[in-house]
Amino acid sequence: MKKIVMGLLLTSVLSAVNSVAADRKIVFIAGRPSHGPGEHEHRAGCLLLKSCLENVKGVTAVVYSNGWPEDATAAFNGAAAVVVYADGGGGHPLLQADHLKTLGALMDKGVGLVCLHYATEPTKENGQKEFLDWIGGAFEINWSVNPHWDADFKELPNHPIARGVQPFKIRDEWYFHMRFRDGMNGVTPILTAVPTPDTTSRKDGTHEGNPAMREAVAKGEPQHVAWAAERSDGGRGFGFTGAHFHKNWGNDNFRKLVLNAILWVAKVDVPKGGVASPVTAEQLQQNLDPKGRR
Repeated sequence: MKKIVMGLLLTSVLSAVNSVAADRKIVFIAGRPSHGPGEHEHRAGCLLLKSCLENVKGVTAVVYSNGWPEDATAAFNGAAAVVVYADGGGGHPLLQADHLKTLGALMDKGVGLVCLHYATEPTKENGQKEFLDWIGGAFEINWSVNPHWDADFKELPNHPIARGVQPFKIRDEWYFHMRFRDGMNGVTPILTAVPTPDTTSRKDGTHEGNPAMREAVAKGEPQHVAWAAERSDGGRGFGFTGAHFHKNWGNDNFRKLVLNAILWVAKVDVPKGGVASPVTAEQLQQNLDPKGRR
């Protein structure tokens, strides 16, 4: 009898260990505090998304605040996907020191990558080549632009990332006129809208406007502001240019699309109706960076 009990206990322990080992690990890199209250709330946004994934079977998630984790080896060990929500450009956490090399080694293993909002912007000299390979697209200064506008997403593609997501319209700092792989090779547009005329109201500048984008808007050319990418190594990537305003995580379609994308990039089956994750107004107020008056 004792041997039977011990055997059952051992079986139970091994089953639990195997269950944990089978979990797909999502690593969130939340950038340092930035912008005004309610804007670029990297830490709060990542923690909210993490909490939404907690009920997804077979997934675990961890958030590293204030940029690149101190112990990158431990942080990325066993990662299925990396989600970066941080300021970009020259201060992008992936462009510092040898971080691109570290991430490149993960990409070579088929790890997925998600870049949210400003994190879609490397520099043309450093990172753009890798971003086009890893996530399929990137913000390029003097080509791409970052106006605030009401994007109306009237149709969504037949793609796992769009499961359970209904057409929606929302105001955000939607970057557009992005730089994509040649011929959109391996890139699938997920959110596409026609920019409103007011997106050309600013003077030309590195992020504000340029002749090419003005011509595109004048022609009414649809612009892709979220996209999925597949890599030759089997890895996956996702770029999402919205999420300037923290409050937009309260929109069910906005949030569900990103949660679906994180699962897809990590090679986790997206539920038929997408990731269900009710979020309250109280939850949206949690973990905000101390930025003074709100």
